[in-house]
Amino acid sequence: MRTQVRLTLLFVVIVTLVLGISGSYTQYTLSRDLEADSARLRTGVLTRLQTSLPSALWDLDKSKVDSIVAAEMLPPELIAIRVYDASVGLFAGEMRDASGALHPLLIDLAIAGTPIEAPLVFRDAMASSGARPVIVGKVIVNFSGEQIDAALRSEVRRKVMEVLLLDIILVAALALSLRIIFRPLRQLRDGLFDLATRGSDEVEELPETRRDELGDVIRGFNAVQRKLKSIIFRTREAEDAARRSQHEMAQAMDELRLAQESLLQSERLAALGSLVAGVAHEINTPVGIALTSASVLKEATEDISAAVAGGTVRKTDIVRYLETASESARLIMNNAYRAAHLIHSFKQIAADQVSEARRLFELRDYIGEVVASLQPTVKKTRIAITIDCPSDIMFDSYPGALAQVLTNLVLNCVEHAFDADTAGTIHIGVRCDQDWIDMQVRDNGRGIAPDLIDRVFDPFVTTRRGQGGTGLGLNIVFNLIAKQFGGTITVHSTVGQGATFVLRLPRVTPLSEGKDGQGDEHDNTAR
Repeated sequence: MRTQVRLTLLFVVIVTLVLGISGSYTQYTLSRDLEADSARLRTGVLTRLQTSLPSALWDLDKSKVDSIVAAEMLPPELIAIRVYDASVGLFAGEMRDASGALHPLLIDLAIAGTPIEAPLVFRDAMASSGARPVIVGKVIVNFSGEQIDAALRSEVRRKVMEVLLLDIILVAALALSLRIIFRPLRQLRDGLFDLATRGSDEVEELPETRRDELGDVIRGFNAVQRKLKSIIFRTREAEDAARRSQHEMAQAMDELRLAQESLLQSERLAALGSLVAGVAHEINTPVGIALTSASVLKEATEDISAAVAGGTVRKTDIVRYLETASESARLIMNNAYRAAHLIHSFKQIAADQVSEARRLFELRDYIGEVVASLQPTVKKTRIAITIDCPSDIMFDSYPGALAQVLTNLVLNCVEHAFDADTAGTIHIGVRCDQDWIDMQVRDNGRGIAPDLIDRVFDPFVTTRRGQGGTGLGLNIVFNLIAKQFGGTITVHSTVGQGATFVLRLPRVTPLSEGKDGQGDEHDNTAR
């Protein structure tokens, strides 16, 4: 019903607009024609008066002047004609009152209308050709525009009546014609609404009695409805099967998620185990040297003690013992200090990797500790690790997670970027940009293949399948950067020229709810 009303209003507006434009043009044309007729009338009246009045006014023939004025006052557009003598003033004249009656003018009055003044020039036909024309007076004619306005108003009323009559006829015609169209459309609308809100089995088919285009639409609707019922029946069967499959898939996904979490945890524990093995191997050398030096010192001490007890000690024995004691003490001190330094670095890295405690730490020193912890693995290769980091960058974050990130990135370069006997460089560069830290881990190795670079952070993606590679190292890095640090990591690579991992981290890591609780627990434990 609303569409029918809108269509009717649209047609009425269009017709009214067209007729209005047409009427405006007609009104403009009529106004222009009337103005042209009025201009011609004014020109003709003034021309005749200027031709006939000068001789009568020269002879002071008032009766002739009155007859000329009366003859020109016949058109209703003239309100008054006043003839003035050059010497006596108002000589003759007539005016038209409101009822249209003419009256002589005996005195000069203010008269409505548009006055037009013209001089009266007398030319004596009997005089010699050298005689000059004489102005004997003037004539003032008052014209009225009321007739033009009345004609225009009449034309406007006629056009308005024409528009109203056509609108009424159009509304009646549209109401009858659109009813024939919109009645079956309403049936289709109701059928579609019932089909959308009720069960398909409850909706009845529409009657197919019409034999026109709308009847074809109704028959098409019934065919669609029958097809839809068939589709709904098959869909219900498929939904039942899908629900059963979804339940089985959910169980499989839970098992897969548990397996993935187990693999991720195993990867982190494997990295920690590798760290412990490296610590044991690296500390074994200084501890062995210190033990050997202590054993030599102990034997020398026993020998000198026996010589002192037997009374056979000599000066050379004492000098030799002092040299042995000094050298042994020096070896013990140097190697004990070396072992203590290694233990301190490894202890901090191991503690950070086991604990997720948050703290404020100096970034360059901590990167150096992480690199030192990787030396047992790196020194077996021909790879050099360089660090370019300012000394004044303080990082408020999780050092254990950062150690895990750097360890995975460096070991990924060691394992994938270089062959076993190939020399290379791994560069760790850090720059501070106000509240953000930009870190690069760059190598000059073989690079990453173009078909693999978009998937390097996906889990289980590796180029060393079957050679110990799990494909979880970079996935762990990506998750730590995105979830724990609130930062981003990207990779750029050119085959044969190495790869660059770009990390952008906030200097103060945002706290999540889970991390807040863990951080508070570790802080309370530390206190």
